[in-house]
Amino acid sequence: MSAFVAACTRRTDVAATATPLAARSPGTTLEPTPACDDGDEPTPEQTEGPYFTPDSPEKKDLAADVGSGTRLVLTGTVLSTDCEPVERALVDFWQADAEGNYDNEGYRLRGHQFTDAQGRYELTTVEPGLYPGRTKHIHVKVQAPNGPILTTQLYFPDVAENASDGIYREECLIDVRETSDGKAGAFTFVVRT
Repeated sequence: MSAFVAACTRRTDVAATATPLAARSPGTTLEPTPACDDGDEPTPEQTEGPYFTPDSPEKKDLAADVGSGTRLVLTGTVLSTDCEPVERALVDFWQADAEGNYDNEGYRLRGHQFTDAQGRYELTTVEPGLYPGRTKHIHVKVQAPNGPILTTQLYFPDVAENASDGIYREECLIDVRETSDGKAGAFTFVVRT
């Protein structure tokens, strides 16, 4: 897998993006919240951390890798700084399991995907657990085709450890809501193209 660009910037209204892509009507464009304006700054860059593994498999369902944890469906859009959807953006996710453990030998809770024509992605995973010194987070790399690499982390609201985590950034909070079978989250990435 090539280098990626990942960014964390703009959160998206969960209600607007919680519907699975297959269930949305063709041509539906998701509006970021707050509205995107031309010249927006890219999502803040964050540290990659020690647990990145290159060449992750292409997959959208990381929850299938584990037998426990709170199910999370994360949806959103990848936009350019000109507020245009980025088709075929590479979005690579990796994270700890519900107990705070990373798989450093294989590809459990690791995978990448490409955005659709409207710049949308959808990931099914589990809410990550805590491990010493860190709050709950999901690592992400996002790259527009032939664009620069940006790496970031996404965070969960109302987690006490957010206040003591030196890496945490409020701009990278996922909008999260409870669902009948877990949680739904949404986040819009803004990247340089």
